[in-house]
Amino acid sequence: MNHIIPKLIMYGNMSEDSILLRLGQICADCESKTVDTDTLRVRLFGEVKRLLELGTSYGFDNNLWHNYLTFIMITQENPFTITCEKIGAGDGSVNNFAMNDFTVFYELFHYDFAPLEATLGTNVFDILTDYRAIVKPELMYNKNVSEKVRALSLRLEAAEGPEGFFNEVCEFYRAYGVGMFGLNKAFRIEEKVTGGIEFLPINNMDTVTLDDLVGYESQKKRLIENTEAFVEGRGANNVLLYGDSGTGKSTSIKAIVNQFYDRGLRMIEIYKHQFKDLSAIIAAVKNRNYRFIIYMDDLSFEEFEIEYKFLKAVIEGGVETKPANVLIYATSNRRHIIKETWSDRDDVVHDNGIHKSDTMEEKLSLVNRFGVTIYYGKPAPKEFYVIVGELAKRAGIDMDEQALYLEANKWEMNHGGLSGRTATQFITYLKGKNNGN
Repeated sequence: MNHIIPKLIMYGNMSEDSILLRLGQICADCESKTVDTDTLRVRLFGEVKRLLELGTSYGFDNNLWHNYLTFIMITQENPFTITCEKIGAGDGSVNNFAMNDFTVFYELFHYDFAPLEATLGTNVFDILTDYRAIVKPELMYNKNVSEKVRALSLRLEAAEGPEGFFNEVCEFYRAYGVGMFGLNKAFRIEEKVTGGIEFLPINNMDTVTLDDLVGYESQKKRLIENTEAFVEGRGANNVLLYGDSGTGKSTSIKAIVNQFYDRGLRMIEIYKHQFKDLSAIIAAVKNRNYRFIIYMDDLSFEEFEIEYKFLKAVIEGGVETKPANVLIYATSNRRHIIKETWSDRDDVVHDNGIHKSDTMEEKLSLVNRFGVTIYYGKPAPKEFYVIVGELAKRAGIDMDEQALYLEANKWEMNHGGLSGRTATQFITYLKGKNNGN
């Protein structure tokens, strides 16, 4: 193995702490006989433990060694993989270097650990290459990644030679992309100690769909139309979902990401204190072959907060044009996002019967930068009962309709009033009560 790994060119920029490089060093030390057997065995077990930890984290199965190598290939961002993500493999000269690397991975896929294990007196790789995971799919935070790695790993096992590897992996890049943006739907950001930002995948994103949100059909239709235009590269607008709390605004955006993920849509969630990083976020994603929604939940500003001015400049009006693969989707309980006060009217002037206020116009101009605004209002009592009835049906709750509505009415009076969120909480309560009985 220590003679194979150094041949990597495009995929050779791995951390020295990587499992693969450490295993290669163990093989080198075993071959040179410069390190005693007990020490090498301890080091080998350490890397095996790391493989098991990775396998448990992602729910890998059957052949952990193959899963691990596959994971490396689909998470490595380099000139070749980024090009494949955008336009496919093509016939560029870089393919020669890539074919060299796939020859290496093919050899590693079929590497015989028997001599190493015989020397060290262990059979750990016999277990790792015929591994049975016990992680239940519904408990996996990384299910989306796990499914892709395991499926590609099985195809690579059946691939004929390095050419087969090349074709399978390039097809994966074309279909899903590469690295964390290819494998994950949503991200948060945090500032690195050394400066700059780091994207953190959200591995346990809610799997909600728009069908799970009862009612609000016209609102969902407008959101779908704008997002579909966006992922297809047509004209699309920034979106503001505003209205009463608990009406499904945040749920709608999560659902839209789930719906269009397979078509290249990704979401980056940021918070108000991170608006200063917006330019850096956009710079990091503008050349990737994905469509990014920058998601701002519960967006609002008090009168003393001025971050909205920076947001305005980034959305529209700055020197640098916002790239075509980035939109901003925000939710707010306030129609105008920024709190208005009577003092805002102090500069009102009257001109030919028209009331003008520079302060109010300044605050409203942020909302005007959202080309699509969609209102989510509290349901009327009859609509609330429809939501409750549909959710009860989906939950398998068999209860007299009138009794159900009566209990729902009692619940909403003590739990936030009429809203989809209240209805969902009520049904959750009934399910728990019924299960307890």
